[in-house]
Amino acid sequence: MTRDEFNAFCAALPQTTHVVQWGNADVWKVGGKVFAVGGWADGHDAFTFKVSEIAFEVLQELPGIRPAPYLASRGMKWLQNYRDDGLSEEELRNHIRYSYQMIVDGLTRKKRAELGL
Repeated sequence: MTRDEFNAFCAALPQTTHVVQWGNADVWKVGGKVFAVGGWADGHDAFTFKVSEIAFEVLQELPGIRPAPYLASRGMKWLQNYRDDGLSEEELRNHIRYSYQMIVDGLTRKKRAELGL
């Protein structure tokens, strides 16, 4: 997945917003909460997303996947797909979609209603 494809995919999810911050990273949010970050690592596109505790333990063992710099070091369950031998495009899309849904599920009922989610 290229960074443009990542941005197009995230933009297609309902009620998302995009900001560029943290050293030119594409930061995607829903309800004001981050669900995905696109940037670079070692000269390659890198994509960061929230995962469940079990996915965090299992996926970080795969080539091309690592605990997300900064986020995981603070105890958060975020992973980064940072090399081409990481997740397939379909798997990456599924994990970004799951990250998005975890953030939506964590929003208050009021906020979800405001957003129509």
